[in-house]
Amino acid sequence: MILFGPLYERVLTWSRHPHAEWYLGAMSFAESSFFPIPVDVMLAPMCLADRDRWIRYALIATLLSVAGGLAGYAIGYAMFEAIEPWLRQSHYWDAYETSRRWFDEYGVVVVFVAGFSPIPYKVFTIAAGVAALSVPGFLVASLVGRAARFFLVAGLVRAGGERFESTLRQHIERIGWAVVVLAALLIAWLMMRGQ
Repeated sequence: MILFGPLYERVLTWSRHPHAEWYLGAMSFAESSFFPIPVDVMLAPMCLADRDRWIRYALIATLLSVAGGLAGYAIGYAMFEAIEPWLRQSHYWDAYETSRRWFDEYGVVVVFVAGFSPIPYKVFTIAAGVAALSVPGFLVASLVGRAARFFLVAGLVRAGGERFESTLRQHIERIGWAVVVLAALLIAWLMMRGQ
C-alpha cells in the first residue's frame, strides 16, 4: 500500500509555501499539547527546500513547541478534570499513567526524554501540569529536549543535502512503515510496563 510517498510530496509542496514558517510554528505549538502529527514531517522538508535556513527553522520549531508545551502544562494543571474522560477513552491513557509514574521517580528528566524522543511529548506536558512539576524545571527540560531533537533533525537534513533528499524520496515508504511499526512497538512496551 503506497501511502507515505504522496504525503511526503504534499508536505514538501507545503514546505515551499510563502507561509511555511507560520505553518511550522503553528504545527509545533499544537503538536506539544494536542495535535497528533510530529513536527519533523514539516521541519525536514522545509530544510530540504531551503538548506540555508535550517537553523531558523529548527529555532522556530523549538520555541513554539516549548510554548505549546506550556499550553499542555496549563491544560493538565487547570483543566484535567475536563479532559480526563476523553484521555481515558483515547489510546494515550496508558502513556499518561506511565508518565505520571516516571515523574514520581525521575522528575523533570522525563520531560527532557519526552521532548527529544518520539514518545508523544503532548502526553508528558499535560501530565507535568497535573503533577504540578516545577515550571522553571519543566521549561529548561523542554527547551533542551526539543532543541536537541529539532536541531539534530534539521542539521542532518542540511548535512545530507541532495543525496539525503534523493535517498529519502527513494525509501520513503519503507521509512514511513518502519516508523509506524516502531511506534506500535513503543506503545505496546509502554502498556506492558504499565501493568
